[in-house]
Amino acid sequence: MMDRLREGVNSIAVKIILGLIILSFVFAGVGSYIVGGSNNSAAKVGNVEIGRGEFEQAYQNERNRMQAQLGDYFSTLLADPNYVESFRKSVLDRMINDLLLEQHAESLGLRVSDSQVRSMIVDMPQFQVDGKFDQEIYQASLRRAGFSPDSFAEYLRRDLVRNQLLTAIQASDFSLEGEVEAQSKLLTQTREIKKVTLSLSDFASKAELSEQEINDYYTQNPERYTRPEQVKVAYVELSAQQLKDAIDVSDEQAKQYYQEHLDKYSSEEQRRVSHILIEGDDEAKAQAILDELNAGADFATLAEEKSDDFGSASEGGSLGWIERDVMDPAFEEAAFALKKAGDVTGLVKSDFGYHIIKLDELKDSVAKPYEEVASEIKQELKDQQAIDQFYELQSQLETVAFEYPDSLDDAADAIKAEIHTTDFISQADAPELLKAPAVMQAILSPEVKEDGLNSEVIEVAPEHVIVVRVEDARDETVLPLDEVREQVTTALAKVKGEQSAIKLADNLVAELKKGNKDLMTENGLAFSDSENIDRSSPLADVVFSMKKPSSGQVEFAQAKDFNGDIVVVELTNVKSDVNAQYNEQIGTQLTQMNAQQDLSGLINILRKTIDIEYYVVTQ
Repeated sequence: MMDRLREGVNSIAVKIILGLIILSFVFAGVGSYIVGGSNNSAAKVGNVEIGRGEFEQAYQNERNRMQAQLGDYFSTLLADPNYVESFRKSVLDRMINDLLLEQHAESLGLRVSDSQVRSMIVDMPQFQVDGKFDQEIYQASLRRAGFSPDSFAEYLRRDLVRNQLLTAIQASDFSLEGEVEAQSKLLTQTREIKKVTLSLSDFASKAELSEQEINDYYTQNPERYTRPEQVKVAYVELSAQQLKDAIDVSDEQAKQYYQEHLDKYSSEEQRRVSHILIEGDDEAKAQAILDELNAGADFATLAEEKSDDFGSASEGGSLGWIERDVMDPAFEEAAFALKKAGDVTGLVKSDFGYHIIKLDELKDSVAKPYEEVASEIKQELKDQQAIDQFYELQSQLETVAFEYPDSLDDAADAIKAEIHTTDFISQADAPELLKAPAVMQAILSPEVKEDGLNSEVIEVAPEHVIVVRVEDARDETVLPLDEVREQVTTALAKVKGEQSAIKLADNLVAELKKGNKDLMTENGLAFSDSENIDRSSPLADVVFSMKKPSSGQVEFAQAKDFNGDIVVVELTNVKSDVNAQYNEQIGTQLTQMNAQQDLSGLINILRKTIDIEYYVVTQ
């Protein structure tokens, strides 16, 4: 057997096949590392690439913003893969548009100086304390956001260049006086009307329905009377939050924890320091300043005159109070090595350049009293014990639910939990806990729904899991007419009532246009008192499309109000009282609309003239 295998491997045909397979891997797999670059890019605009990491960060930021704004509604949208794809593409398109504008701004020669960038940084309120730029907050904020000073400055520079172009576009637009006046007349116009309302509920209550009509309506609208696929679900739930309620932490336990972790409840050692910064790699310049200090020069004076840290220079180099794990590591190591107030370091090299650091004042670490942190400690211990219990019980739940898949009894006993059951439910009316996509997917899976087995342990939230099983199921079906007769007759009566109301309204309008009011009298109808409506009225679409009545004449039309009732409208007058106080606001809005159209037009032109490649869109 082995001899025959060796002969096969050494045959010409097998070698050719293996060669083709290897080539396919080279071109489809390893080749992408040699040829590629697109693997690490989300898109390419001209010769500039948008990094995949940069795109994913922008997508995550926009996703977090939308989640905070829309809450559960946005979570529901994200369950739709098509929406996620569209949402991701919109983020990438916005990044591409920004890059197109930046490139266009650069081609026009728009530039931003270093001093403009510095001034913007100093003036940003998020970097200020009591109205003054704070170097410590600035560096800590950049570190948390993943920026270096250079990358943040470049980010601002690009933003400022792009805004220069946007400002130029906006400043070049204007609105004409006549244009503003015409728009003002349209927006502030009101119309005087009288109306007759034909209530649908009245017409529906008078509708006569035959058995044949009821059967026909039921047969023609099966989707309205279809019961969806439904299941009866049993489930066992385990969450750390529920476990916390049964946990009690004594004072003895809390005090022991306090003593063992005293440093956790103590303030950090603090140091008030000043520094002189020489940016870049100019060691000779930094050494010259250090020599001046060693010769007796005043530290604050030299900092004010020669430090490149524009935020602290005006304060004699003072950075205020600092703690560990906030500043650049090299800076921090040197600053915390100083022993007493007045000590000065030698040259300290960091990512920012060369520093000379002076210790101005010391504050020792101070422990908070136990009484002040007792409740915090007890809650922390309770949380930790609950989480420990949760993961231990989760492991037991996974094991027992798998080993005894035909019932939840053993699983519930193992974790001392109650078995919850539902009546027949569908995806639409399931309890919120069961609506989680992963849970519903498990419920509808063949193993659970058809074979009657326990599901796997499903995480529905951090430290919150569930095991489900289907006790019974029934297929989608059209309900018998006897069960839905009331729904059918109500819906049909509404339809026939609306048809009758519309027919009467059509006849009323036709007769009124002839000057004949007999039909109004026959039906006991009369127009209401006059009222003025603006464009916010539910009747606005119809009323504002009606012809302006000639002098002494009226116009008639049919409309539908907010409740769905049919309305016959008599238009008696059109008023255009222009309010001059709105002209400026309307002019501004028109200008902004024009500017937005110009910007959209520019982006469309740039997209047509510059090569754009998409590499990443879907999740």
